[in-house]
Amino acid sequence: VQLQASGGGLVQAGGSLRLSCAASGRAMSSSVVGWFRQAPGKVREFVAVGSWSSGSTYYSESVKDRFTISRDNAKNTVYLHMNSLRPEDTAVYYCAARGSGITVVTRARQQYQYWGRGTQVTVSS
Repeated sequence: VQLQASGGGLVQAGGSLRLSCAASGRAMSSSVVGWFRQAPGKVREFVAVGSWSSGSTYYSESVKDRFTISRDNAKNTVYLHMNSLRPEDTAVYYCAARGSGITVVTRARQQYQYWGRGTQVTVSS
């Protein structure tokens, strides 16, 4: 499985961005896909996860009600819609997928087997 994150950029506080995670090698519709982020000098942290086989989505408290994870089966792509962005959302964002056949969502980054290269999101105040 190969993942490629894109869509990052520079945006003013209060603005929006949509990140994309394009996958090859496996249908995203049957995968648990998570988004994580890492700010300079900080550990990589959980942002959101979706499991469409189980119908579950979860978000960190810091992004809940502002970010939404979704998918497009035809494009085999998972999205992270980010609204009301804040300077503290500035980070490199990564998408990741759990192993084949796993449907349980988790916030633990160690439980994700496949990782894409990150995309930088910068929110100016």
